[in-house]
Amino acid sequence: MGASTYISLTTFRKDGRAVATPVWVARDGDSLFVITDLNSGKVKRLRNNPSVVLGQSDVRGRLTGPEVPGTAVVLDADRVPEVRRLIAAKYGLTYRVMLLGDRVRPRRKQSQRVGIEITLAQ
Repeated sequence: MGASTYISLTTFRKDGRAVATPVWVARDGDSLFVITDLNSGKVKRLRNNPSVVLGQSDVRGRLTGPEVPGTAVVLDADRVPEVRRLIAAKYGLTYRVMLLGDRVRPRRKQSQRVGIEITLAQ
């Protein structure tokens, strides 16, 4: 799953409804890592329910492979550089261009990035 360019990361609302989001993912050992904004909906949902479902997808989140269950945890801020390195190693110039866009695009509020570590069910 970590070799896919995109995965569909499904998290769950308090009422149980599923919310799927296409994300970049990098593998390190048995874990998958995602980087996202601290204030994103997926982070809020993971704080309430660590259960996730992952599936290979295209850029729009349309599934291109089977889905598998897993568990995710929002990482402490000190792990963000490690996750950035993993994502940068996999996505190279594309990731660096995205970072540059984040720096030059005006935002109302600069958001802090966090890492998410995902462990697939055995």
